[in-house]
Amino acid sequence: MHAVARLPVRRAAPRWARGFTLIEIMVVVVIIAVLAALIVPNVIGRAEDARVAKAQADIRTLESALAMYRLDNGHYPSTDQGLEALVKKPSGDPPAPNWKEGGYIAALPDDPWGHAYQYMCPGQHGPFDIWSKGPSGVTGAKDNITSWQQPKKP
Repeated sequence: MHAVARLPVRRAAPRWARGFTLIEIMVVVVIIAVLAALIVPNVIGRAEDARVAKAQADIRTLESALAMYRLDNGHYPSTDQGLEALVKKPSGDPPAPNWKEGGYIAALPDDPWGHAYQYMCPGQHGPFDIWSKGPSGVTGAKDNITSWQQPKKP
């Protein structure tokens, strides 16, 4: 009697265990490309919008801190004393006799483009002016974000 060698039976792999065909992969790549073409242009413009919104929020925060400073001391810091008077007790004129220990804000923020916020008191547009030089870094440019052109709060 001869021994018969049995070959292993090869079963078809279940559908979930099979690989993807080239056509399936190409369809997925095309779908991703179409989605990217629709979404990327919208997302790219949002970064600059976010920087502008951050600068506007910083200016509102500085305005609130200046209002608290004025309530305590009866006046706003001078241009020479600057926004630094919100963090560290100012010296010089006018004095700040009731300056709040610990300051009115923890630290002065830089604008989203890395520039210091600008301050002038008395201002040309109100009791004080605060502005960011914006992306150009130039005072007076069209891209400046200012306290006097802030969107109105709802």
